[in-house]
Amino acid sequence: MMKTVHMAVYDTFSDWEVGHATAHINRALWHRDPGTWQVKTVAIGAEPITSMGGMRILPDLVLEDLKPGDSAMLILPGLETELDPETPAAFARKAREFVTAGVPVAAICGGTFALAQEGLLDDRPHTSNAAEYLAYSGYAGGEHFVQAPAVTGGDVITASGTSPVEFAREILARLDIFEPHVLEAWYKLYGNNDPAGFYTLYEYEQQQAAAR
Repeated sequence: MMKTVHMAVYDTFSDWEVGHATAHINRALWHRDPGTWQVKTVAIGAEPITSMGGMRILPDLVLEDLKPGDSAMLILPGLETELDPETPAAFARKAREFVTAGVPVAAICGGTFALAQEGLLDDRPHTSNAAEYLAYSGYAGGEHFVQAPAVTGGDVITASGTSPVEFAREILARLDIFEPHVLEAWYKLYGNNDPAGFYTLYEYEQQQAAAR
């Protein structure tokens, strides 16, 4: 059975913040169950979206049609929120639906600000670009801020905009896409530039091929 992760897209969304996560969800290599996962994009409307890097995306579905029961996770990248404050707020309201239904949400950079404004970070461990940054949201969760690249607090993952690899690691762990030793090797390679990670992944790939 195919499992779908939904990623929010909006004009000026920070494409580099989510690239590690979406690529390794969508790519079957090293997966515990290859062929199980896919990523779909969701936007406010059906019109093409342009990322901060200038890439144009045609959304797979519109936000009003997204239901938590049809999704394994909702990912919220950052964006230039000062240009469009209403769109992240709409996605944060959808994120509340997800959390209420027990479906995880992952947000990075400006996405965390939207969750803070929605009150989703008031009572759980979380992080963002900085404590001072989130304080501007007026939220009540400052005492739960953790100075770390990425944090999982129940069904909510948050990360600093400068930590896309750590963000991806938390997402991949929460979705249980990789076996634990594979995820450890993945982070060695992509997070620490440690070639030992590559050799572990290569060995695992060969084992998977032999078992097919």
